[in-house]
Amino acid sequence: MLSVLDMFRVGVGPSSSHTVGPMRIGGRVRRSLAAQDWPAGARLVVTLQGSLAFTGHGHGTLRAAALGLLGHEPETIDMAAAELDLAALHSGGRLQVEGRTVHFAPDADIRLDYDTRDLLHPNAMQVVVVHGDAVLLAQDWYSTGGGFIASRRQLEQAADDDRVSAGAAVPHPFGSAADLLEVAQRLGLAFDAIILANEAAMRPPELTLLGLDRIAAVMMACIDRGLTTSGILPGGLKVERRAPQLWRQVQDGRSRNEPERLFDLLNVYAMAVNEENAAGGQVVTAPTNGAAGIIPAVMRHYCETTAQQRRFLLTAGAIGLLYKQRASISGAEMGCQGEVGVACSMAAAGLAAIWNASPQQVANAAEIGMEHNLGLTCDPVGGLVQIPCIERNAIGAVKAANAARLALHRPGQGRVTLDEVIETMRQTGVDMSHKYKETSQGGLAVNVVEC
Repeated sequence: MLSVLDMFRVGVGPSSSHTVGPMRIGGRVRRSLAAQDWPAGARLVVTLQGSLAFTGHGHGTLRAAALGLLGHEPETIDMAAAELDLAALHSGGRLQVEGRTVHFAPDADIRLDYDTRDLLHPNAMQVVVVHGDAVLLAQDWYSTGGGFIASRRQLEQAADDDRVSAGAAVPHPFGSAADLLEVAQRLGLAFDAIILANEAAMRPPELTLLGLDRIAAVMMACIDRGLTTSGILPGGLKVERRAPQLWRQVQDGRSRNEPERLFDLLNVYAMAVNEENAAGGQVVTAPTNGAAGIIPAVMRHYCETTAQQRRFLLTAGAIGLLYKQRASISGAEMGCQGEVGVACSMAAAGLAAIWNASPQQVANAAEIGMEHNLGLTCDPVGGLVQIPCIERNAIGAVKAANAARLALHRPGQGRVTLDEVIETMRQTGVDMSHKYKETSQGGLAVNVVEC
């Protein structure tokens, strides 16, 4: 099993699959470069393919790949130092790794391939080191959503398996929601207790709790920054940050009726996160950057204690693992149903757990959260994670709360199971035209004038 902490990664905006993933791939390639000496004149060439090419500029993919190659990591990046390193790389055109040097000029040596089709995954990154006509190193990498990455060998090995072949052996393995519910019923445990027991096979329990607390702290800090930072988001669309103004209105009491106030609070918290993400700030993939606002927004409003935050994240993480194992959380594979839809499903489950729902009701909440996001396209205007992404997170947060509420009124299994809706999402994503899967070639991306 994968760890629930793998579902929640601290990183930088604007995209987990297009920024965090390529940065992590760059780090893996850097280790390969450090493993051998290179002849004078050897050159590193990076080729972005599929969705990484189509939205690479808008999502900051070229910059992220270079930062990873320079040794910067999403979880710990120092932005001031990163800018200095990038400037030196652009001016010098050489990449130095533990005393080894290869030529690498990002403007010329990071290339966009819009033509190659039939990729193992639509977020593909090809890396070669050449010397004259000789290819000294060749690697194919893939950013598979939520900051997860895989080599060609890893994807090929997993091609015939609907489960992620990674992680540790755990006391309560599950490959489906039915498996998870069976464990819960047999042992009389809630989902969060099952996940916590599994996590104990990977690290001491206190470290898992510290990890969850750090995730929650980064999420809350991101909301706080977003509520107080005004200005225009980068990228050319001239989108103004709206969260600070809405937050002032909420504090002034303009939303006097409780239903209106609930909507405004969930909206403003989610928008605060996604405006920070669009600006390249520090966020938590939940399960992706493009959908990073939904889970923090619901948690901010409904979780009053550390114990509630932990239970919320463990339950939401359990649902996220099901989507990761049985389908995908990549917008380039599934459309936005795989990002905002999954985040809505996860948040609905977490909130139902906080409301002391039964395991079956928690699964019902997750199912409802996804059922009404099926077919949601990923069509970012200008390749930027701004329109419609920011408002879409606000809508997703409100929808998650309603899904959890509806689940409380349904004690038994509904007509549609969580496994069935996950499989439906997967099939819908497979059938969806590539135009609507994070390529900016369809939907709002071609019908909205950018300037």
